[in-house]
Amino acid sequence: MENKKEKYLTCKDHTVSQEYFDLLYDKDLDMLITSPQPELDQLGAYYESDAYISHTDSKSSFTDKLYQWVKNYTLKQKVKLIDSFKTQDKELLDIGCGTGDFLKVAQQSGWKVSGAEPNKKARQLAYEKLKQTSGDQNDFDLEKDIQFYLEKGLSFDVISMWHVLEHVPNPEQYISELKKLLKPEGVLIIAVPNFKSYDANYYKRFWAAYDVPRHLWHFSQRSISLLFSKQKMKVVKTLPMKFDSFYVSMLSEKYKNQKGNLLSAFKTGLLSNLKAKSNFEYSSLIYLIKHG
Repeated sequence: MENKKEKYLTCKDHTVSQEYFDLLYDKDLDMLITSPQPELDQLGAYYESDAYISHTDSKSSFTDKLYQWVKNYTLKQKVKLIDSFKTQDKELLDIGCGTGDFLKVAQQSGWKVSGAEPNKKARQLAYEKLKQTSGDQNDFDLEKDIQFYLEKGLSFDVISMWHVLEHVPNPEQYISELKKLLKPEGVLIIAVPNFKSYDANYYKRFWAAYDVPRHLWHFSQRSISLLFSKQKMKVVKTLPMKFDSFYVSMLSEKYKNQKGNLLSAFKTGLLSNLKAKSNFEYSSLIYLIKHG
């Protein structure tokens, strides 16, 4: 990724450090790169916040409650999606599984589930949820990262990464590892924010989905296709995540005006989705990827 890069924006870490980071545009890959990127041993500190909701089950604020309500709805949609795939063994690996909600509903739908989650607290919450569903069988795996599965030589019918690839320090190497873990006819699900959406262009440096420095990379549809084609994998379908524009706009309003403006956030989120009907540049996109 040592291509010529030009400065695109400067953004603030509103969640933890209040530090500023540049977004550099990589023309060859059509993506943005957070700069500077924290060292690996420092990266974890940027996740240590109660505001980082994917690592908690918080329902303390209105935003938290809305997030949890939307999450419950989208969980059903996610399971409906993976149930639509023709798989023989129904073996699922969810990378960045957070507190395990997706794994739990997939397990209840008959999937043999495995997860990877680096955050110890979130992983423990996930373990407790899955144990409730499986009882004494404990027929699931929960690991810190995917190295366990690689070393065991395991492979899966479906691998999901819901808003995770943007957090991975070396995406090209990681994609090569994902390919090894995916069965020949398997499906890889990659969901990431889209910096070419209307709401991203509207909020600019206040766009919550930049989430620097936790988000190291910021993808476009073209960059996803290019990165996976390097590993002889191809995007076979792209789907919208329509709720993301509303939730991200709500957070962005808070960052921009120091207070939430629900009406303005709703209008921006709605307009983003309406504009995306013609250009498909939704706030977040789901990519279904297979071996090429």
